[in-house]
Amino acid sequence: MNPFDELSIEAAVRMREGTKEGKTRGPGVTDILAVSAGPAKCVDVLRTAMAMGADRSIHVEIDDGRGTGEEEQLEPLTVAKLLAKVVAEEGRNLVILGKQSIDDDAHQTGQMLAGLLGWGQGTQASRIEFGGGGGGGGGGPSASSGDGHDGATTVTVTREVDGGVETIRSPLPMVITTDLRLNEPRYATLPNIMKAKKKPLVKKTLADYGIDAAAAAR
Repeated sequence: MNPFDELSIEAAVRMREGTKEGKTRGPGVTDILAVSAGPAKCVDVLRTAMAMGADRSIHVEIDDGRGTGEEEQLEPLTVAKLLAKVVAEEGRNLVILGKQSIDDDAHQTGQMLAGLLGWGQGTQASRIEFGGGGGGGGGGPSASSGDGHDGATTVTVTREVDGGVETIRSPLPMVITTDLRLNEPRYATLPNIMKAKKKPLVKKTLADYGIDAAAAAR
């Protein structure tokens, strides 16, 4: 799993733990949904996400080119459009994802997603707080991920910038991208790995969301 996406899952799980402990104002996090688009090996990534604490997952299957020799490529804009469809279908108001991929390091999907949805955004988060100081805590869903948060009305994100830090406060709904200083992801324990095998994993295609990869990239 992309290490930035591991941070996203850990953040979502900590938010839910804060909800159960009464540290989050309002109903808080009730469901963590992990989403990945790619070839069959993405199932392993999603199972890891569920072993870390995600409740369920969606695998959007992409042709790996084994039959044709041409692997289907997803541009950041295509991924953003896909996630926007998932958000609408699932009724989410918070999406947490890694700040960038680890192959092309595009660092674009989160910003594009926020633009498509018309939501506020907090990128490169090193600290997340809900409702003026509860909830996620100091570096507490994605995934990559889409993670629902139904309680707090505002989110405060601290991000590192040249020369210091910047604090952004925005009402939900919101898109957050994670940076390496946000938290330290937990290990997936053997019992949780076994439990993850029984959690729902739905397989879909781009066509199920009305997306054509070539057209969506433009």
